[in-house]
Amino acid sequence: MRRRSFLRNIGLASLGPLLLNGLPVSAMSRTGQLQNLAASSTNGKVLVLIQLHGGNDGLNTFIPINQYSKYRNIRPEIAIPESGTRKYIGLDSTLGDDQQLGLHPDMRSFKELYDSGLASVIQNVGYDNINGSHFRSTDIWFTGSGYDEYLDSGWAGRYLSSTFPNYPAAYPNNEMLDPLGLEIGSSVSLGFHSESGIPTAISVESPEEFYNLVTGVGGTPPKTVEDTYYGKELNWIMDIEKKSNQYAGRLKEVYEKGRNSSSANYSPIGNLSAQLQVISRLLSGGCQTKIFLARITGFDTHAKQTEASDSTTGTHARLLTQLFDSIRGFQEELKELGLEDKVLTATFSEFGRRALSNGSYGTDHGTAAPLFVFGKQVNPGIIGKNADLNNLVDGNLQYQHDYRQVFGTILKDWMGADDTTLDKTRFSDFTLETLPIIHKQEAGSEPAQETFISDRYGIDAIFPNPVNTYVDVIYHLEQTSPLLIKIVDLNGKTIVQQEWEARGHGKHKTRFQLPSIPNGIYIVVWEAGQYKVTKQILVEQ
Repeated sequence: MRRRSFLRNIGLASLGPLLLNGLPVSAMSRTGQLQNLAASSTNGKVLVLIQLHGGNDGLNTFIPINQYSKYRNIRPEIAIPESGTRKYIGLDSTLGDDQQLGLHPDMRSFKELYDSGLASVIQNVGYDNINGSHFRSTDIWFTGSGYDEYLDSGWAGRYLSSTFPNYPAAYPNNEMLDPLGLEIGSSVSLGFHSESGIPTAISVESPEEFYNLVTGVGGTPPKTVEDTYYGKELNWIMDIEKKSNQYAGRLKEVYEKGRNSSSANYSPIGNLSAQLQVISRLLSGGCQTKIFLARITGFDTHAKQTEASDSTTGTHARLLTQLFDSIRGFQEELKELGLEDKVLTATFSEFGRRALSNGSYGTDHGTAAPLFVFGKQVNPGIIGKNADLNNLVDGNLQYQHDYRQVFGTILKDWMGADDTTLDKTRFSDFTLETLPIIHKQEAGSEPAQETFISDRYGIDAIFPNPVNTYVDVIYHLEQTSPLLIKIVDLNGKTIVQQEWEARGHGKHKTRFQLPSIPNGIYIVVWEAGQYKVTKQILVEQ
């Protein structure tokens, strides 16, 4: 067997699948020695990729409100309704008309993440001449290539080998103890193969069972090996086995040291939640791994994407629920574990679906689809405009953003990749102008989340101020929400308050008549669900 073939199959052939919480995990053993030039790339930042395998239907994920009639005409059997108890959810009324989006009604978790300033969406991501083959298009996304290029290395592998050079000879070491990447799955993805042909992954299923398996197989290595071609290959294989034992012990150690949150609200369906819980527990235990890859399957919805009786239910609805409930739980857990500043999560799918439905309550292979990025450090909001449904090509959407610009932006602005590393990843030409995905906070400016939230939820004005006998609180809500407004003194004692079980979207005014109270400073407390704003008022009666 050629070395390249052996390496491609080492995860399955020599180590076999392992389980952690019933899940397969691939540990990309691409550890390398840190070098001064790459110090900015080894700053503790972590990238978690989630593959939506099969091709996600972007048009039933994000409904273009400004073109709703056209949208319904081209997919009448599966269109999400604009009225009724299961109508689409309005995403953001502050966006322009050409960005107004409705969410699938089972995307409430995404709405929570978006309203919290934790989500950035890049509209209509793809590449020239998008290939409709699952296998070929997946290879293109993993390798960072164009439609007419055939590469046997991946952009993640090239990034890791450039940032952590001299693998596998010098690793693991004291500066980088862990695999550079971990893939949740039963095989090693092409995306983590380096240009030398050596993959940056080994296939495992759990830090604990990986340890038990790796340390329990093999046998006593030969004391002497002949100085021949086959002897050199045997030495190389024995070195890989030795490193696998080292990684196994380390992964078991950090997993046992780490913990999960008992309060994170993960999805109870599917296994994506369990995959993300593995990642968060490893990170909380001190794992230094740079790139993780998780996967959710089932998006190849040629038939029964929706139920015949209800276009808002069916396979796609269940997948969206699982996806965004899992990511919401992951973000909640990262926050509780003190990890939210170091982790960025991005989804991708090999292609989207056709704009036209196919008559089987489904959609066929298409072109562009939205890509989601989550984290405390994102620039929240929408990048790009709604697809033009009057300008389809063979029934397909036209892409707006090349996927290489998206991944290149993440590597440059989040992971800190320098020009040399971007050259290696083949993303240099796509990052001459990066997308505004990552927030670059300037000294003295507000975090992007705070500005984003205050634009959509909060107090617009308090009048009069100073206050005598009454005060008007003028505020706005992006979506219907329970609401509490109260006025308290500096000791926290409530002077007057009003509560609503649900207050609708839009601008509102509430008037408070003040009782006779001592003059001085008081606080207006405004709470809408998870959002809270406080403002000072001066009472002069």
